[in-house]
Amino acid sequence: MKCRHCNTEVTLVLVDLGSAPPSNAYLTRLTLRRPEKWFPLKVLVCEYCWLVQAESYSRAAELFNDEYAYYSSFSDQWLLHAKTYVSVMCERFGLTPASQVVEVASNDGYLLQFVKVLGIPCVGIEPTAGTAAAARSKGIETIEEFFGVSLANKLLAEGKQADLITANNVLAHVPEINDFVSGFRLLLKTTGIATFEFPHLLQLISNSEFDTIYHEHFSYLSFTTVQQILTKNGLEVFDVEELGSHGGSLRVFAQRSGFGSQLLSRNVANLVQRELEAGIHTPKYYAGFQARAEVVKNEFLGFLVNAKRDGKTVVAYGAAAKGNTLMNYAGVRADLISFVVDRNPAKQGRYMPGSRIPIVPESHLRALRPDFIVILPWNLRDEVMAQLAYTREWGCAFVVAVPSLDIL
Repeated sequence: MKCRHCNTEVTLVLVDLGSAPPSNAYLTRLTLRRPEKWFPLKVLVCEYCWLVQAESYSRAAELFNDEYAYYSSFSDQWLLHAKTYVSVMCERFGLTPASQVVEVASNDGYLLQFVKVLGIPCVGIEPTAGTAAAARSKGIETIEEFFGVSLANKLLAEGKQADLITANNVLAHVPEINDFVSGFRLLLKTTGIATFEFPHLLQLISNSEFDTIYHEHFSYLSFTTVQQILTKNGLEVFDVEELGSHGGSLRVFAQRSGFGSQLLSRNVANLVQRELEAGIHTPKYYAGFQARAEVVKNEFLGFLVNAKRDGKTVVAYGAAAKGNTLMNYAGVRADLISFVVDRNPAKQGRYMPGSRIPIVPESHLRALRPDFIVILPWNLRDEVMAQLAYTREWGCAFVVAVPSLDIL
Protein backbone atom coordinates (compact mmCIF):
# COMPACT_ATOMS: atom_id res chain seq x y z
CA MET A 1 0.00 0.00 0.00
CA LYS A 2 0.97 3.65 -0.42
CA CYS A 3 1.39 5.99 2.55
CA ARG A 4 -1.65 8.25 2.81
CA HIS A 5 0.59 11.23 3.60
CA CYS A 6 3.78 10.95 1.52
CA ASN A 7 2.70 8.27 -1.00
CA THR A 8 5.73 6.06 -0.28
CA GLU A 9 5.30 2.29 -0.48
CA VAL A 10 4.61 0.93 3.03
CA THR A 11 5.65 -2.58 4.08
CA LEU A 12 6.72 -2.52 7.76
CA VAL A 13 4.00 -4.19 9.89
CA LEU A 14 3.28 -2.95 13.41
CA VAL A 15 0.51 -5.41 14.24
CA ASP A 16 -1.94 -7.77 12.55
CA LEU A 17 -5.14 -8.25 14.55
CA GLY A 18 -6.70 -10.61 12.05
CA SER A 19 -10.07 -9.34 10.90
CA ALA A 20 -13.05 -7.61 12.48
CA PRO A 21 -16.25 -5.79 11.54
CA PRO A 22 -16.30 -1.98 11.89
CA SER A 23 -16.25 -1.33 15.64
CA ASN A 24 -19.24 1.03 15.71
CA ALA A 25 -21.43 -1.09 13.41
CA TYR A 26 -23.75 -2.20 16.22
CA LEU A 27 -26.29 -4.84 15.27
CA THR A 28 -30.07 -4.86 15.62
CA ARG A 29 -32.30 -7.91 15.95
CA LEU A 30 -32.88 -7.68 12.22
CA THR A 31 -29.22 -7.40 11.23
CA LEU A 32 -28.36 -10.29 13.57
CA ARG A 33 -29.94 -12.49 10.92
CA ARG A 34 -27.63 -11.19 8.22
CA PRO A 35 -23.93 -11.80 7.60
CA GLU A 36 -21.56 -9.11 8.85
CA LYS A 37 -18.80 -7.50 6.84
CA TRP A 38 -15.40 -8.31 8.32
CA PHE A 39 -12.25 -6.58 7.11
CA PRO A 40 -8.55 -7.29 7.75
CA LEU A 41 -7.20 -5.21 10.63
CA LYS A 42 -3.50 -4.65 9.98
CA VAL A 43 -1.41 -1.58 10.83
CA LEU A 44 1.77 -0.64 8.99
CA VAL A 45 4.50 1.97 9.42
CA CYS A 46 5.81 4.27 6.68
CA GLU A 47 9.61 4.24 6.90
CA TYR A 48 9.86 7.60 5.13
CA CYS A 49 7.53 9.93 7.08
CA TRP A 50 6.85 7.43 9.92
CA LEU A 51 3.08 7.73 9.73
CA VAL A 52 1.56 4.64 11.35
CA GLN A 53 -1.54 3.68 9.40
CA ALA A 54 -4.11 0.96 8.86
CA GLU A 55 -4.76 -0.71 5.57
CA SER A 56 -7.89 0.89 4.17
CA TYR A 57 -10.78 -1.34 3.16
CA SER A 58 -13.74 0.96 3.84
CA ARG A 59 -14.61 4.49 2.86
CA ALA A 60 -15.24 6.94 5.68
CA ALA A 61 -18.86 7.31 4.57
CA GLU A 62 -19.41 3.59 5.22
CA LEU A 63 -18.05 3.83 8.76
CA PHE A 64 -19.60 7.17 9.79
CA ASN A 65 -23.12 6.57 8.52
CA ASP A 66 -26.67 7.14 9.76
CA GLU A 67 -26.32 4.21 12.20
CA TYR A 68 -23.24 5.66 13.93
CA ALA A 69 -23.91 5.40 17.66
CA TYR A 70 -21.04 7.13 19.45
CA TYR A 71 -22.33 10.10 21.48
CA SER A 72 -19.70 12.09 23.37
CA SER A 73 -22.07 13.51 25.98
CA PHE A 74 -22.52 10.18 27.79
CA SER A 75 -19.15 10.54 29.51
CA ASP A 76 -19.14 13.00 32.41
CA GLN A 77 -15.35 13.01 32.33
CA TRP A 78 -15.30 13.99 28.66
CA LEU A 79 -17.88 16.73 29.20
CA LEU A 80 -15.68 18.22 31.93
CA HIS A 81 -12.71 17.99 29.57
CA ALA A 82 -14.65 19.93 26.92
CA LYS A 83 -15.89 22.59 29.34
CA THR A 84 -12.37 23.16 30.67
CA TYR A 85 -11.00 23.37 27.14
CA VAL A 86 -13.48 26.11 26.17
CA SER A 87 -12.66 28.13 29.28
CA VAL A 88 -8.91 27.87 28.74
CA MET A 89 -9.06 28.68 25.02
CA CYS A 90 -11.25 31.74 25.59
CA GLU A 91 -8.84 33.09 28.18
CA ARG A 92 -5.65 32.25 26.31
CA PHE A 93 -6.71 33.58 22.91
CA GLY A 94 -9.14 36.31 23.94
CA LEU A 95 -12.27 34.87 22.36
CA THR A 96 -15.36 37.11 22.62
CA PRO A 97 -18.86 37.28 21.12
CA ALA A 98 -17.16 38.91 18.13
CA SER A 99 -15.19 35.70 17.49
CA GLN A 100 -16.13 32.63 15.43
CA VAL A 101 -15.52 29.08 16.65
CA VAL A 102 -15.76 25.99 14.43
CA GLU A 103 -15.53 22.42 15.63
CA VAL A 104 -14.77 19.65 13.17
CA ALA A 105 -16.32 16.33 14.22
CA SER A 106 -18.57 18.15 16.68
CA ASN A 107 -20.56 15.01 17.47
CA ASP A 108 -23.63 15.76 19.63
CA GLY A 109 -22.61 19.29 20.60
CA TYR A 110 -20.78 18.12 23.73
CA LEU A 111 -18.19 20.96 23.38
CA LEU A 112 -19.91 23.71 21.41
CA GLN A 113 -22.70 23.89 23.99
CA PHE A 114 -20.16 25.54 26.30
CA VAL A 115 -19.14 27.97 23.56
CA LYS A 116 -22.76 28.86 22.88
CA VAL A 117 -23.41 29.62 26.57
CA LEU A 118 -20.72 32.31 26.38
CA GLY A 119 -22.48 34.01 23.48
CA ILE A 120 -19.70 33.18 21.01
CA PRO A 121 -20.92 32.30 17.49
CA CYS A 122 -20.11 28.67 16.68
CA VAL A 123 -20.64 26.09 13.97
CA GLY A 124 -20.26 22.34 14.20
CA ILE A 125 -19.26 20.07 11.33
CA GLU A 126 -20.49 16.52 11.87
CA PRO A 127 -21.23 13.98 9.11
CA THR A 128 -23.24 11.48 11.18
CA ALA A 129 -26.97 12.16 11.14
CA GLY A 130 -27.92 11.06 14.65
CA THR A 131 -25.25 13.04 16.47
CA ALA A 132 -25.78 16.07 14.23
CA ALA A 133 -29.48 16.01 15.12
CA ALA A 134 -28.61 15.82 18.83
CA ALA A 135 -26.41 18.91 18.46
CA ARG A 136 -29.15 20.83 16.66
CA SER A 137 -31.55 20.00 19.49
CA LYS A 138 -29.17 22.02 21.70
CA GLY A 139 -29.46 24.99 19.35
CA ILE A 140 -26.05 24.46 17.73
CA GLU A 141 -25.75 25.12 14.01
CA THR A 142 -24.39 21.89 12.53
CA ILE A 143 -23.26 21.15 8.98
CA GLU A 144 -23.78 17.49 8.14
CA GLU A 145 -20.79 16.89 5.87
CA PHE A 146 -17.23 15.56 5.89
CA PHE A 147 -14.59 18.24 6.26
CA GLY A 148 -11.88 18.99 3.74
CA VAL A 149 -10.80 21.61 1.21
CA SER A 150 -14.15 21.57 -0.60
CA LEU A 151 -16.23 22.33 2.51
CA ALA A 152 -13.67 24.85 3.76
CA ASN A 153 -13.98 26.80 0.50
CA LYS A 154 -17.76 26.69 0.78
CA LEU A 155 -17.68 28.09 4.33
CA LEU A 156 -15.14 30.68 3.29
CA ALA A 157 -17.52 31.91 0.61
CA GLU A 158 -20.20 32.25 3.30
CA GLY A 159 -17.93 34.41 5.44
CA LYS A 160 -17.41 31.83 8.17
CA GLN A 161 -13.66 32.09 8.70
CA ALA A 162 -12.72 30.99 12.19
CA ASP A 163 -10.77 32.48 15.09
CA LEU A 164 -10.59 29.00 16.59
CA ILE A 165 -11.05 25.60 14.97
CA THR A 166 -11.04 22.62 17.28
CA ALA A 167 -10.65 19.01 16.17
CA ASN A 168 -10.87 16.49 19.00
CA ASN A 169 -10.20 12.84 18.19
CA VAL A 170 -10.79 13.18 14.47
CA LEU A 171 -7.34 13.56 12.87
CA ALA A 172 -6.81 9.81 13.20
CA HIS A 173 -10.20 9.15 11.59
CA VAL A 174 -9.63 10.77 8.19
CA PRO A 175 -8.35 8.78 5.20
CA GLU A 176 -7.40 11.86 3.16
CA ILE A 177 -5.28 13.48 5.85
CA ASN A 178 -3.61 16.09 3.60
CA ASP A 179 -6.92 17.35 2.20
CA PHE A 180 -8.35 17.46 5.72
CA VAL A 181 -5.50 19.56 7.15
CA SER A 182 -5.43 21.88 4.14
CA GLY A 183 -9.03 22.74 4.91
CA PHE A 184 -7.96 24.19 8.27
CA ARG A 185 -5.49 26.53 6.60
CA LEU A 186 -8.25 27.84 4.34
CA LEU A 187 -10.87 28.24 7.06
CA LEU A 188 -8.67 29.99 9.63
CA LYS A 189 -8.45 33.75 9.81
CA THR A 190 -4.89 35.04 9.43
CA THR A 191 -4.70 35.31 13.22
CA GLY A 192 -6.74 32.18 13.87
CA ILE A 193 -5.77 29.15 15.91
CA ALA A 194 -6.39 25.45 15.29
CA THR A 195 -6.09 22.76 17.94
CA PHE A 196 -5.92 19.02 17.30
CA GLU A 197 -6.33 16.37 20.00
CA PHE A 198 -5.47 12.75 19.29
CA PRO A 199 -4.13 9.68 21.12
CA HIS A 200 -0.33 9.77 21.27
CA LEU A 201 1.51 6.98 19.47
CA LEU A 202 4.12 6.79 22.23
CA GLN A 203 1.41 5.85 24.74
CA LEU A 204 -0.14 3.31 22.37
CA ILE A 205 3.20 1.57 21.93
CA SER A 206 4.45 1.74 25.52
CA ASN A 207 1.11 0.64 27.06
CA SER A 208 0.26 -2.02 24.45
CA GLU A 209 -2.98 -0.18 23.63
CA PHE A 210 -3.77 -2.36 20.62
CA ASP A 211 -7.48 -2.12 21.37
CA THR A 212 -7.44 1.50 20.15
CA ILE A 213 -6.81 0.04 16.70
CA TYR A 214 -9.99 -0.31 14.69
CA HIS A 215 -11.24 0.52 11.22
CA GLU A 216 -12.38 4.05 12.03
CA HIS A 217 -8.78 4.91 12.93
CA PHE A 218 -6.90 5.28 9.68
CA SER A 219 -3.79 6.74 11.38
CA TYR A 220 -1.88 6.42 14.67
CA LEU A 221 -0.02 9.61 15.31
CA SER A 222 3.29 10.72 16.75
CA PHE A 223 3.87 14.42 17.37
CA THR A 224 6.78 14.55 14.93
CA THR A 225 4.73 13.12 12.07
CA VAL A 226 1.74 15.36 12.79
CA GLN A 227 4.04 18.37 12.76
CA GLN A 228 5.30 17.28 9.33
CA ILE A 229 1.78 16.84 8.00
CA LEU A 230 0.62 20.23 9.28
CA THR A 231 3.71 21.99 7.92
CA LYS A 232 3.28 20.45 4.48
CA ASN A 233 -0.30 21.71 4.38
CA GLY A 234 0.29 25.32 5.42
CA LEU A 235 0.08 25.21 9.22
CA GLU A 236 2.79 26.05 11.75
CA VAL A 237 2.82 24.24 15.09
CA PHE A 238 3.61 26.60 17.98
CA ASP A 239 2.72 24.57 21.07
CA VAL A 240 1.81 21.08 22.30
CA GLU A 241 0.35 19.76 25.54
CA GLU A 242 0.23 16.23 26.89
CA LEU A 243 -3.16 15.08 28.18
CA GLY A 244 -4.37 12.10 30.16
CA SER A 245 -7.46 11.48 28.00
CA HIS A 246 -7.89 8.31 25.92
CA GLY A 247 -4.92 6.61 27.52
CA GLY A 248 -2.56 9.50 26.78
CA SER A 249 -3.23 12.17 24.16
CA LEU A 250 -1.69 15.29 22.69
CA ARG A 251 -3.22 18.70 22.08
CA VAL A 252 -1.37 20.40 19.22
CA PHE A 253 -1.71 24.15 18.59
CA ALA A 254 -1.18 25.52 15.08
CA GLN A 255 -1.53 28.77 13.14
CA ARG A 256 -1.36 29.66 9.47
CA SER A 257 2.23 29.57 8.21
CA GLY A 258 3.59 33.05 7.59
CA PHE A 259 0.67 34.83 9.27
CA GLY A 260 0.36 33.82 12.90
CA SER A 261 1.70 35.87 15.79
CA GLN A 262 1.88 33.11 18.42
CA LEU A 263 5.38 32.50 19.80
CA LEU A 264 6.99 29.08 19.53
CA SER A 265 6.84 27.15 22.81
CA ARG A 266 9.77 25.09 24.07
CA ASN A 267 7.28 22.24 24.42
CA VAL A 268 7.58 21.63 20.68
CA ALA A 269 11.33 20.96 20.58
CA ASN A 270 11.18 19.06 23.87
CA LEU A 271 8.59 16.58 22.60
CA VAL A 272 10.33 16.16 19.24
CA GLN A 273 13.49 15.29 21.16
CA ARG A 274 11.68 12.81 23.39
CA GLU A 275 10.22 11.03 20.39
CA LEU A 276 13.61 10.99 18.71
CA GLU A 277 15.20 9.47 21.80
CA ALA A 278 12.40 6.88 22.00
CA GLY A 279 13.36 5.78 18.49
CA ILE A 280 10.17 6.44 16.52
CA HIS A 281 12.28 6.87 13.37
CA THR A 282 13.64 3.33 13.59
CA PRO A 283 12.00 -0.01 12.74
CA LYS A 284 13.26 -1.41 16.05
CA TYR A 285 10.86 0.84 17.99
CA TYR A 286 7.86 -0.94 16.46
CA ALA A 287 9.15 -4.49 16.92
CA GLY A 288 7.56 -6.60 19.62
CA PHE A 289 4.19 -4.85 19.66
CA GLN A 290 2.50 -7.90 18.07
CA ALA A 291 3.82 -10.18 20.81
CA ARG A 292 2.64 -7.82 23.57
CA ALA A 293 -0.84 -7.67 22.05
CA GLU A 294 -0.96 -11.46 22.04
CA VAL A 295 -0.01 -11.58 25.73
CA VAL A 296 -2.88 -9.20 26.61
CA LYS A 297 -5.31 -11.24 24.52
CA ASN A 298 -4.27 -14.55 26.07
CA GLU A 299 -4.37 -13.25 29.65
CA PHE A 300 -7.86 -11.82 29.11
CA LEU A 301 -9.18 -14.96 27.46
CA GLY A 302 -7.64 -17.10 30.18
CA PHE A 303 -9.38 -15.05 32.88
CA LEU A 304 -12.76 -15.45 31.17
CA VAL A 305 -12.37 -19.19 30.67
CA ASN A 306 -11.33 -19.70 34.30
CA ALA A 307 -14.26 -17.60 35.55
CA LYS A 308 -16.62 -19.71 33.44
CA ARG A 309 -15.09 -22.90 34.81
CA ASP A 310 -15.51 -21.60 38.37
CA GLY A 311 -19.18 -20.79 37.84
CA LYS A 312 -18.63 -17.01 38.00
CA THR A 313 -20.69 -14.53 36.01
CA VAL A 314 -18.86 -11.94 33.93
CA VAL A 315 -20.41 -8.91 32.22
CA ALA A 316 -18.84 -5.82 30.66
CA TYR A 317 -19.40 -2.10 30.89
CA GLY A 318 -19.15 0.37 28.03
CA ALA A 319 -19.99 -0.68 24.47
CA ALA A 320 -16.85 1.10 23.31
CA ALA A 321 -15.11 0.61 19.98
CA LYS A 322 -11.91 -0.39 21.78
CA GLY A 323 -13.87 -3.13 23.56
CA ASN A 324 -14.98 -4.53 20.23
CA THR A 325 -11.38 -4.75 19.05
CA LEU A 326 -10.38 -6.59 22.23
CA MET A 327 -13.26 -9.06 22.18
CA ASN A 328 -13.08 -9.84 18.48
CA TYR A 329 -9.31 -10.32 18.60
CA ALA A 330 -9.73 -12.64 21.59
CA GLY A 331 -12.70 -14.46 20.05
CA VAL A 332 -14.99 -13.66 23.00
CA ARG A 333 -18.69 -14.41 22.66
CA ALA A 334 -21.79 -14.27 24.89
CA ASP A 335 -20.91 -17.58 26.58
CA LEU A 336 -18.03 -15.80 28.33
CA ILE A 337 -19.49 -12.27 28.76
CA SER A 338 -23.25 -12.31 29.31
CA PHE A 339 -23.98 -8.72 28.29
CA VAL A 340 -22.50 -5.25 27.98
CA VAL A 341 -24.01 -2.33 29.91
CA ASP A 342 -24.05 1.11 28.27
CA ARG A 343 -25.66 4.43 29.27
CA ASN A 344 -26.33 5.42 25.67
CA PRO A 345 -29.95 4.62 24.70
CA ALA A 346 -28.88 4.51 21.03
CA LYS A 347 -26.82 1.40 21.81
CA GLN A 348 -29.20 -0.31 24.24
CA GLY A 349 -31.15 -3.12 22.62
CA ARG A 350 -28.42 -3.63 20.04
CA TYR A 351 -25.58 -6.12 19.87
CA MET A 352 -21.81 -5.75 19.78
CA PRO A 353 -20.42 -6.20 16.26
CA GLY A 354 -18.63 -9.50 15.76
CA SER A 355 -19.17 -10.92 19.24
CA ARG A 356 -22.94 -10.29 19.06
CA ILE A 357 -23.13 -9.78 22.82
CA PRO A 358 -26.33 -7.91 23.82
CA ILE A 359 -26.09 -4.29 25.00
CA VAL A 360 -28.39 -3.49 27.91
CA PRO A 361 -29.19 -0.65 30.35
CA GLU A 362 -27.57 -0.46 33.77
CA SER A 363 -30.62 -1.92 35.54
CA HIS A 364 -29.47 -5.38 34.42
CA LEU A 365 -26.59 -5.24 36.88
CA ARG A 366 -28.83 -5.33 39.95
CA ALA A 367 -30.96 -8.05 38.38
CA LEU A 368 -28.03 -10.39 37.60
CA ARG A 369 -25.57 -9.32 40.35
CA PRO A 370 -22.50 -10.43 38.39
CA ASP A 371 -19.21 -11.47 39.98
CA PHE A 372 -17.05 -9.42 37.61
CA ILE A 373 -17.52 -6.32 35.47
CA VAL A 374 -14.98 -5.85 32.68
CA ILE A 375 -14.48 -2.12 32.00
CA LEU A 376 -13.98 -1.98 28.24
CA PRO A 377 -13.24 1.79 28.04
CA TRP A 378 -10.35 1.37 30.51
CA ASN A 379 -9.41 5.04 30.06
CA LEU A 380 -12.61 5.85 32.01
CA ARG A 381 -12.05 3.26 34.74
CA ASP A 382 -12.19 5.73 37.64
CA GLU A 383 -15.42 7.29 36.38
CA VAL A 384 -17.03 3.88 35.78
CA MET A 385 -15.96 2.46 39.16
CA ALA A 386 -17.38 5.48 40.97
CA GLN A 387 -20.64 5.25 39.02
CA LEU A 388 -21.01 1.53 39.75
CA ALA A 389 -19.67 1.54 43.32
CA TYR A 390 -22.94 0.00 44.56
CA THR A 391 -22.01 -3.31 42.89
CA ARG A 392 -19.48 -3.84 45.68
CA GLU A 393 -22.51 -4.60 47.89
CA TRP A 394 -22.61 -8.15 46.54
CA GLY A 395 -18.82 -8.55 46.19
CA CYS A 396 -18.52 -7.67 42.52
CA ALA A 397 -14.99 -6.90 41.27
CA PHE A 398 -13.90 -4.74 38.33
CA VAL A 399 -11.54 -5.93 35.63
CA VAL A 400 -9.46 -4.16 32.99
CA ALA A 401 -7.46 -6.02 30.34
CA VAL A 402 -5.22 -3.28 28.93
CA PRO A 403 -2.31 -2.68 29.31
CA SER A 404 -2.39 -5.89 31.39
CA LEU A 405 -5.02 -7.88 33.22
CA ASP A 406 -5.94 -6.15 36.47
CA ILE A 407 -8.68 -7.23 38.91
CA LEU A 408 -9.68 -4.21 41.02
